[in-house]
Amino acid sequence: MDTLVATTSGSIPVTLRRLYFLRFAFAAVWAVLLFTAADSLGPLSVPLLLIYPLVDVVAAVVDVRSAKANGTTAAPLYANIAISSLAVIGLAVAATSGVPAVLRAWGAWAVTAGLVQLIVGAIRRKLGGQWAMIISGAISTIAGTSFIAQAGGDDPSLKNLAGYAFLGGVFFLVSAFRLNSVARHQE
Repeated sequence: MDTLVATTSGSIPVTLRRLYFLRFAFAAVWAVLLFTAADSLGPLSVPLLLIYPLVDVVAAVVDVRSAKANGTTAAPLYANIAISSLAVIGLAVAATSGVPAVLRAWGAWAVTAGLVQLIVGAIRRKLGGQWAMIISGAISTIAGTSFIAQAGGDDPSLKNLAGYAFLGGVFFLVSAFRLNSVARHQE
C-alpha cells in the first residue's frame, strides 16, 4: 500500500502506471499465497512476510529515481525506503517470536508507511489518481493499529494481512486506471 513514482504535473510517464499495475498484481498474488499459509509461521509464510516490505523498498527506489529525473522532491520516499527496510529486519526478528510479534511489527510498519503514503499522495494530488493513494495511506494507518491490537487477542492470525495487502493492491489498480484517464485527457 505504499510507494508511487513521481512525475511533473504536465506528464505522467508510463513507468508510473506500470508500477501501479505491477503493485496490484504482486499484492493480489501475495495475498492469496499468504492466506493459504497464514495458519502458522512456516517455510512459506515467513519469506512472504519479508518479501512484501522488500518489494515496497524496490518500488520506492524506482520512485526516487523517477522523482529525481522529473525534478520533484523525493524526501518522503527516502523515509519510506528506511521504514520498509527496517520492517524487513523487524519482521525477520519478530518471526522468531511468534504471530503476535509479527502482527506488532507489521502493524508498526503499516502505521508509519501509511502516514508516508498519505503525505506523498497529498503532495502529488495534482497528478490525478492520488485520492486512492491518500485513502490507502489512511486505511493503512488504521489497519496497522488494528494489527497491533489483534496481537494481544486470544487467536492472533496472519490472515488479515492478506486482506490488507489485497485492498492496498486494489488502490494501486484504481490509481493506475485513473492515471490512464488523466493521461488521455492531457493528450
